[in-house]
Amino acid sequence: MAKLINQTLISDRVKEFYYLLFDPIITFFIRLNVNPNLFTSIGLVFGGVSAVYAAMGSFRMAGVFLLLSGICDSIDGTIARRSGRESKFGALLDSTLDRYSEMLVFFGLAFYFIREQAFITSLALAIGLGGSLMVSYVRARAEGLGFECKVGMMQRVERIVLLAFGALTFRIVLVAAIWIIAILSNITAIHRIVHIRKKDRELVEETA
Repeated sequence: MAKLINQTLISDRVKEFYYLLFDPIITFFIRLNVNPNLFTSIGLVFGGVSAVYAAMGSFRMAGVFLLLSGICDSIDGTIARRSGRESKFGALLDSTLDRYSEMLVFFGLAFYFIREQAFITSLALAIGLGGSLMVSYVRARAEGLGFECKVGMMQRVERIVLLAFGALTFRIVLVAAIWIIAILSNITAIHRIVHIRKKDRELVEETA
């Protein structure tokens, strides 16, 4: 069970292939000297557009713009690192706008399902949003205390891919994706807390 929890839903090899696929695009924008914060901001705009489509029930369009938002989110940091334009403000802006983008998409979906009187699914969205924010918060708080905390099954990439896949296919798949995120995001948050507790104990034992 512990081994299963430690696994991510999207393997590192898949992520490496993804970045390799977009490497020419990233290189192109680096040569143009584009500010990585621009992609961070565009990612928020795409997230907002996705939320509007989700609220209207146009799930396929919502899925398309959610994927575009995720692409912007994934390449802004890479552009910053490879162009030597990393900054603490850029990292803060990235994390903050990512959270707003995610909240907008969840709110858009919740608006639709409440209007459709699908209150159980709306509850799952509330639980999923809370879990998603806690996953990010626990990592940020842990890193602020000097720990690395990237463990867990339901990280941001997995959440985007699941929601987008559900939106691009069928409503029942989208509802299933929402429930999966609601459950696994909270498990991931708890897993990270347990992980840091273990690391903290190891640190105490080493210094004792």
